[in-house]
Parts: sequence; structure tokens; C-alpha cells
Amino acid sequence: MTASPGTEPPLLEMRGVGKQYRGVAALKDIDFDVRRGEVHAILGENGAGKSTLVKILAGAVTPTQGEIRLDGEKIHIAGPSAARRHGIAMVFQETSLVPTMTVAQNLYLGDEKFFNRLRGTYIDAQQFLQSLNFPVEPTATVQSLGTAKRQMVEIARAVRLKAKLIIFDEPTATLTPEEKRHLFTLIRRLRSDRVSIIFISHALEEALEISDRITILRDGAHVVTGEATAFSRETIVRHMVGRSLTNALYGRADAARKLRAPGAKVLSVQNLSMQNQVRNTSFSIFRGQVTGIFGLVGSGRTETARIIAGIAKRDSFHGGDVRLEGRSVRYRTPRGAVSDGIVYVTEDRKGDGFFETMSVADNVYIGRISSPDSRGVLARRSEAQTLAESWTRRLNIRAIGVASRVIELSGGNQQKVVIAKGLVQKPRLVIFDEPTRGVDVGAIAEIHQLIGALADDGLAVVVISSYLPEILSLSDRVLVSRQGRIVEELAADEATPDAIMFAAVY
Repeated sequence: MTASPGTEPPLLEMRGVGKQYRGVAALKDIDFDVRRGEVHAILGENGAGKSTLVKILAGAVTPTQGEIRLDGEKIHIAGPSAARRHGIAMVFQETSLVPTMTVAQNLYLGDEKFFNRLRGTYIDAQQFLQSLNFPVEPTATVQSLGTAKRQMVEIARAVRLKAKLIIFDEPTATLTPEEKRHLFTLIRRLRSDRVSIIFISHALEEALEISDRITILRDGAHVVTGEATAFSRETIVRHMVGRSLTNALYGRADAARKLRAPGAKVLSVQNLSMQNQVRNTSFSIFRGQVTGIFGLVGSGRTETARIIAGIAKRDSFHGGDVRLEGRSVRYRTPRGAVSDGIVYVTEDRKGDGFFETMSVADNVYIGRISSPDSRGVLARRSEAQTLAESWTRRLNIRAIGVASRVIELSGGNQQKVVIAKGLVQKPRLVIFDEPTRGVDVGAIAEIHQLIGALADDGLAVVVISSYLPEILSLSDRVLVSRQGRIVEELAADEATPDAIMFAAVY
């Protein structure tokens, strides 16, 4: 890949930029620049300051110090509308779409004509989405879309603004390999049109593949900036976390990792069906094992988990049977599943995982009072404080304190709060749905160690993931989902990337 020429002045410059929350520095005297027509990746652990930095550019956060220059002129970004006027658009990690509006309405929101003809808007939106190879129906409401298609709409909205600078915050987290390929083609096309791209991703291979330059942050401070060709995965990780994680992250199931033998059968699913999303699927889950479920987006993995957890309802007739330790169960609400010791850690942490304006302590305590052995619903502030401090230490949640609102935390630390909120219920079956989506390499290793420890303690653990290295490194047995049903079961020593992907696609 040829790097963008560095002879002309940069499009964007940030000099001495800092941001403090309650006297604690989230960013410390950052110098950063973006050239015209380059893809510039920003990498770092959760809490390193990546999102804070780009939110300043998007007008969502106001810096406490420093200056920003665009085309050599000092600018003040007073809000998102000011950022758009300056030609800066952002694709947020957690989508900022209006759920009750259609895809087309979201695309043109804030840029409507004085007289709007809805049919014409839908036609324009359909043509635009097709030009991006995004298979999204413009008349569909956003709330009816899955996570991946919502991300596509968010990306399409940013591209449609014809911005000088587009910020992508974890744009590939919910995309299939094919959709990711289309996105990278689009990014390269934008770069050839002299559009500058800031690319944030926890998938280091993506950053190395698509970017011209890489900047690494750690603990709110700038560590290094250089040409992408000068970095390797190992050097990036060392700069990010200050240590090597080569042996801790995505290790293969070989002699170095002892596979767990199955214990007693905890869950049995027979001919489970829900409309056309889950189709006569059958499988079993055992105590003391990590069972990985792999499948592409739309394969029915999440829908199956939500039926088991009482969030979604299977078909009334011919909907199949779910047995928990031999007892047939049909949950009308999640409360029944929680009472029986089933915990589902959602893939959509912002929508379903936590109460963002409440504190870390309150979120964890809500999980506690929902558990079967709770002593009641009366809140005990001292108990909530002690409980949250314990789980904060155990999961290494980085926050100013347990009184911090969850919305103030980075994505990875929010994910840890969701996990704590589930595990505090003392479950016997835990279903993790994309547990490390939007999580940095350091936190991934911590979450993987926690998942392994839960299985070692005798819990039945299910990990749903669309990332093959994660499935291979964690699973004692692998189930493959395709078109709404489990189509293949592999022991860990039989599971290879080719075998799993072949079952998932064909």
C-alpha cells in the first residue's frame, strides 16, 4: 500500500488537546494530524482516549484545552451541526439513528428539502444504498433492523454528507466478511476521491490492512504515530498495553490448552423454531465446558439464545422443546430464566445491557436484586457500593469510581459492567453473545480468562461469536449455525477455520 504523500499541509491538526472529567484527564496534551486522502487508524486499549479524541472532532465533546485547525485555520467545533458545516462526519460505534423512523428518513435527517416527496426520497435512498452495495430496504424502520444493517445505515449517512473527513468508530464490529469487504472497497474509493478517513478498530489486522498511518494512544496520552508499514501486530500490542499478549490472546486448542470434558447435561434444545429466524434447531449444552456457537450475521444464533433466555418467544405450535436439567421450560419473560440460573450477556450493550445514566454500582446492584437468592428489592447503598467495588476489581473495570455513570465509560468497560451485572446473579448457565465486540486486546484477554475460569468452576458456558479466532481459542466444542439451525458439531481438536467456515456458508 502506498502511503499518502506528506509534503502538503495536513487537512486537520490538533495541538495540545486535552479533556478532563471531574478533574481526571481522559486526554493529555494530544498532538494529532490527518493528511488529505489518507486512512489514519487510531488504536489503543479501552479507556485510552480514542473515542474522546474523535468525539471532540465530531462536536460531541468539548475539549478543556488545545486548538484544532482545519485547512490551516483555527476552528471551534461547538456541536455536531458545526462539525458537519466544517465537513466532518462520524460513524459512531453505537448507532445514533432514530429507531422509529425509516432508513430513508434517517439518511436525509437534517438535510431535508423544503418540500419533501416521500416516494422520491425512498427512490433516492434505494439508489444510494445500492451504490454502496448495502442490502438495506429504505422503507424499513430502523428498529426493525439487526445490528449489522443499522451500522450500514450509519455508514451510508456519513458518506452521503460528502464530508472532507469521515470518522469510523468500530465500523466492522457487526459486519460479515462479505460486508466488510464492501466497506473496505468503499473506504479505498473515498480515499481515491481525496476524502480523509479516521479509522478506529480493535481488530488490528484491519488497521494494518486498510490504513496509511497509525496513531497509538495509551492512558489518554499519545504514544507513537508512524506509517502503517512500520508496524506489526506484535509492535502495536506492545505499544498499546506496554507488554506482549502473544501467548494470552487467541491461543489454539492444542497441547498448551487442556480441553475440558463434558459434565452433566444442563440444557437440551429440540426442534426449536421461531418464524423463519430459527428453524427446527437442536443441540445440547454441558456443565464445565465452553460451547462455542459460530455463524455469520443472520444465521439465527442470537435469536436462539434470546428464546432460551426468555427474551423472545418461540412459535406457539411446533415451536420445539427446551429442557433445563431435564425439566421442560418455556419462559414468558427473562425473569423466569434468571430465576432458574440462566444469564444472557447481550451483544447490544447500549440497547439492552445497562442503564446508561445510572452508576456502575447501581447497574451491578440491579443484577444482584434480580437474582433468585436476593433478600428483597429494597436498595442497600452500602451493599451496592461494596458489591460494585468487588466486581470492579475482579473485572478490572476502569472508572473514576463506582459512582461514575456507565455512559462515561469506554465501550470495553461498559461491556465489563454488563458482564458483572449478569455474573452477580450467580448463574449455572451463561450465554455470552459477542462478548468482546468493540473491546481492546488487553480486555479481550481478561474476558477470555474469565470465561475459562467460569467453565473451570463447573458452569455451563456458551460463547456466540462471528470471529473465528475467538471461537477456536475458547471452545471445548463448536456448534455451527446456518440459516436458523445448528448444522454442524465439532470437537475442539476437529475444529479448523476451513471446516467451520465451510459449514457456516455451505
